[in-house]
Order: sequence, then C-alpha cells, then structure tokens
Amino acid sequence: MAAPDEKILAELKKLRAEVNRHNRLYYVDDNPAISDAEYDRLFDRLLEIERQFPELVTPDSPSQRIGAPVSRKFAAVQHRVQMLSLQKVTSKEEFDQFDRRVREGLDASGEIEYITEPKLDGLAVELVYEQGLFVLGSTRGDGRTGENITVNLRTLRTIPLRLSEETAKRCPLLEVRGEVIMKKSAFAHLNDTLEADNLPPLANPRNAAAGSLRQLDSSVTASRPLMFYAYGISDTDLAYLDNQHTVMELLREEGFLINEFVTTATGVSESARAFEKLESAREQLDYEIDGMVVKVDRFNQQTILGQISRAPRWAVAWKFAAETAQTVVEEIEFSVGRTGVITPVARLEPVQVSGVHVSHATLHNADRMQDLDIRKGDTVTVRRAGDVIPEVVEVDKAKRPASTKAVKIPTECPSCRGSITRTENEAAHRCLNPACPAQLERRLFHFASKSGFDIEGLGGKLARQLIDEKLVRNPADLFFLTKEQLLPLDLMADKKAQNLLDAIDHSRATPLPRLIYALGIPGVGEAAAGLLAGQFETFERFENIPVEELTAVDGIGPTIAAGIGDFLANEGNQSMLKRMRKGGVQFPVFQSLAATGKLAGKTFVITGTLSQPRGYFKNLIEEHGGKVASAVSAKTDYLLNGADGGSKLAKARKLGTTIIDESGLQQLLNDTND
Repeated sequence: MAAPDEKILAELKKLRAEVNRHNRLYYVDDNPAISDAEYDRLFDRLLEIERQFPELVTPDSPSQRIGAPVSRKFAAVQHRVQMLSLQKVTSKEEFDQFDRRVREGLDASGEIEYITEPKLDGLAVELVYEQGLFVLGSTRGDGRTGENITVNLRTLRTIPLRLSEETAKRCPLLEVRGEVIMKKSAFAHLNDTLEADNLPPLANPRNAAAGSLRQLDSSVTASRPLMFYAYGISDTDLAYLDNQHTVMELLREEGFLINEFVTTATGVSESARAFEKLESAREQLDYEIDGMVVKVDRFNQQTILGQISRAPRWAVAWKFAAETAQTVVEEIEFSVGRTGVITPVARLEPVQVSGVHVSHATLHNADRMQDLDIRKGDTVTVRRAGDVIPEVVEVDKAKRPASTKAVKIPTECPSCRGSITRTENEAAHRCLNPACPAQLERRLFHFASKSGFDIEGLGGKLARQLIDEKLVRNPADLFFLTKEQLLPLDLMADKKAQNLLDAIDHSRATPLPRLIYALGIPGVGEAAAGLLAGQFETFERFENIPVEELTAVDGIGPTIAAGIGDFLANEGNQSMLKRMRKGGVQFPVFQSLAATGKLAGKTFVITGTLSQPRGYFKNLIEEHGGKVASAVSAKTDYLLNGADGGSKLAKARKLGTTIIDESGLQQLLNDTND
C-alpha cells in the first residue's frame, strides 16, 4: 500500500479540525453551523482516509470518540455503561449489507428479529433509578462522561420520579436512556414568546430542547414544553429481560413515553416496510426525525455481536435523504416584529423544500447574517428548521457573482424610518418607535387572535387598512370603531362591517387569562397568562402588584417579572388600558372551574399514547375540576385510554371502570347542561 502524500496529510489535518469544531458547535454550544448532511460528508471522508491509511489513526482523532467535550457549566457524570453512537446507512442496499454482517456475526441462517423506531432529533440523556427512585440524570456528552442535569430533568412531566415497587425490587439499579425533544408546534410558540421577551429566536426544535435542558436556572427548563421519549436501558444483563421489545413494554408500563412507531420487524423486508411507513408519515409528524433506528432485538445476540470503538455492531441508523434544496437569493430584506425586532430575511427564487414551496428564508439576526456572509445573487442551501421555518444553512461562495456586496443592517426602520438600536449583549436590533406601523399591525393581529380577544374577521389586510387610515393607533381603538368608519374600507360591505363590530362587542367579555395574553407583555405567553390570572384573580390586583411579588408566582422568573413591570409602568400602555375600560372591556374576575367544573369530583387515570403529552390532558382535566391519579383503583371514575394502554387498561376492565378516549373526554366537557 502506498504511503500517504502531503496532500492527504493536509486534508486529514483539516478534516479533523473541522469535525472537532462542528462537534463543539453542535454538542457543547447548541449552535450548529452546517446541516447534518454536510457534517456526515465531512465525517465520512475522514473515515475513508483512515480506512485507506490505518497508520494515520491517532487516539485523538474524532473517529475514536463519541460526541464532544463536556460543558463546564455542569458537574461531570461518568456513565457506568458507555453511551454509544450509531453507524448509518442511507439506502436499502446499505441496510442489506448491515443485515448480512449481523447474520455472519451470529452465524445465523434465518432472518434476524429487529426492533425499529424513529430516530428522534433531540438531546440524548440517561436517567438513573436506584431502588425505584430517580436519583441522577445526565446528558450523553462524549459517551463516557456527561453533564449532571438532574434538577432540570426533574421538571419534565414525561419522566417518572419513582418506579413501581415491583420494578424497584427486581431492578435495584436501572438506567433508562432516551431523547428529550420539543415538538414543532411548541417550538414555534416558544419563538413567539422569546421575541416578545426581547430575545432572539432559536434556530430549530433540537437546539431549543438542548438549550432548555442545559439552563442553569431550572425554572426556565420547567417553563419549556419538553418531552422525554425512552428508547432503552443501559444494561442488557437483567435476568428477566432478554430482548429490547420487553424492555420497551416495561418502560411503557412504568409511565415513560414510548414512540408510537416502535415496532418489531423480521428480516430486511419488514424493516424496509417500517422505514417506508415512517418516511411517508414524516411530514405529518409534530416532531423532528431524521431516520429510523434498527436494533437486533435479542440481548444475547447483541452481546455476541459486540461493538467497535464508537458504535455497536447490532444497531444502525437508517437515515432519510437530506431535506434541503439549493436556490438563489433575489434580495435581502428586513422585517419588523410586534416588539420592534428587525429580522433579516432572504427573498429567494422559489424552490421546493420538504414538499413545501419556499420563497423566503429567515436569517434570524444580524450576527447570523454576517456569519453566513450572505449576499444578493448568492447560491444558498435552504432547509426548513424543524421542517417548519425556512432558513439558509450554507452559502456556496464558489458560485458567488463577482459584483456582490456585503449586506449591512439598516440604520433606520424599514417601516417607520425611525432609528434602530441594539442593546449591549442582545442579538436583536430593534425599532423603538411605539407608533411604528409594522409593529402596530402585528400587535393588532396578536391582540385579536383566538388565544387573545378572538375577534373574528380582523386579519392582516384589514389591520393594515385600519392603521393606514389612522382609525386605530393602538388595540384599544378597536372598541370605538363605527360602521360609518368601516364601510369606506376596501371590500367592506354592510354585513361584513356589522359582523366585525359584533365580534368586537362579544370580545369585551374576554376571560382574564386571554386578556392578559392579548396585551403582548414581553415573556407572557398563554401558560404564563393563565398562571397570573389564577394567582391574582383580578386585573386590578395584577396591574398593581410589585415586581418582587411577581417572582413569587410559580413559573414566573425574574426576566418575565421585569418585563411585566416595565409594560405596566409605561405611560402609553397605561393610557391604552384606561381607554380599553372606557371602551367597555370588562376585565372580568378569573373564574376557576376547580369546584364547579363539569369534571368536579371525578377521578381520572391516563394511559397509553395520546395525541398530546399526558401533562396536557392532566391540566385539561384539573382545569375543569377533575383529579388525575397515577393508578387505577376502585375509586377511579374514568380511564382516559390512548394507544397501547397496557396493564392500566386491563385493570380498568377488571374493575368495570368507565373507559374513554380523547373524543369521550371532549364529550364530557361539552355536556355542560346535564
């Protein structure tokens, strides 16, 4: 074999440096700079060179370890059993080769029993249970050493804090592994909240989940909509658990979330069908996946197959094709959010990405725009962050036209021409003009949304007309509109005008939580608005409460409390609230349904996989007066049953407990006149 030349040595050095850099950006900083497909290309080339010239492999090569160094923000945790990464395949032919290696390693003539599951795009963690009690939670880190994030993980409702007595007795030490994710819909809502709190939006759900888990303030983690999906245990040497699918059944029984697509598959054909089913469902899922994990089901076979330096021989990640596309930047534009944040946006030659027509992509903020060095005329790679928000992930500078010029953040607002400022240590540039038309338009849209005053018929086009005609200068002006003012507007007939006025009139009695949310107070989303309404019961108490007392409300941290204080102290906002009262807005007393709700006095148990996290249904039941218990007993009135209900379903049938599904629960809530 020929010795490597200087060109190969130089390329290898550069590849190792690049892979190490991107490992740190992805695992430590939660700020990936390239797509998964581009990272895989770099890593595959590194492995190719090291396979060709094995004498070049060194202990510090990225190929010889898993992940990246541990962040210094948290105490280090040594994993008792190494958390491995997975080799990948990208085609059925490559999966055939994996299956062949497995059968050869086992000296098996028949088909292998596999278990398949979605490859969730989140943060891998390990949970340690001693005598059934959750005592330690850590990140994967570099596979051998992770970060102690126990306090933060305790805030996740999808993580049981104690296992059953039977499991605790049979498994005195149990290490559960899984993925913490954030759903796409929850991610989109979180970004809205961050913008309202004067913070830059997050790039994608994976970053949001990782960043939320690695907060030094666990109350921040508690406020984030995180979910934990279990995918296995660390030790396969438990006498009564001899395969992966029985482990998953045990974890489901213990209250862990198990993904609905987990299934067993015999041989290549069934595994391929599972992959096709998952790929076809991908666009409809409310969480990010980038492929399917296939594992040999039986633990004794896993032990025989063993592992190589960085991955098991008994499992593989079957990756989807990269969901990206290339197009050309037609222009760099700047949009203004309802809190004045100036966001750079790339206007693109239209392109299909993940089946969606994309003509604009966010650049997030000025720092991100400058890091990309994106310019008009550039050829760029676009993806949909979280398969939702189009974003530019790479600029192909080799295709850059010679005449391009670097883009700068404008010095004045593109909407009102007011000055733009940037606070120290803040990523966002913003317009501080409270009369800025672009901000007002978005504030009106937020105010009238279904989660706010629910004013049907007040869309973006009408909001712009009301502002342009100077009929509305802040949301309070909506309650003084007349039909005579509305009729001259475009496409505004008598019936449409009356319907809008009727919707505005009906909205004057908006419940207190929605009223607080509609005001657009920085950091106050739907959940925080509900907490505040429940705590203070009247708006008068809420608007006069000292900031230091706001922080005593569970779920309201110092940043949100400060934002509330600043909002309520602002003279313009005080004037708006006064005008809302003059316009007939009722500012009603908060009415809890805990004692009088339809479900008052009823005890529920929840089991199986539902369309929303169990915490969602628990809150819904409790808001309407019901109680949620952890186990079925003779005192249980209803079992809310999802897919694969397990032992709770069997016990409910035995006791004659009423079993309902999600539609049955909704029927109970609708039957208010019984």
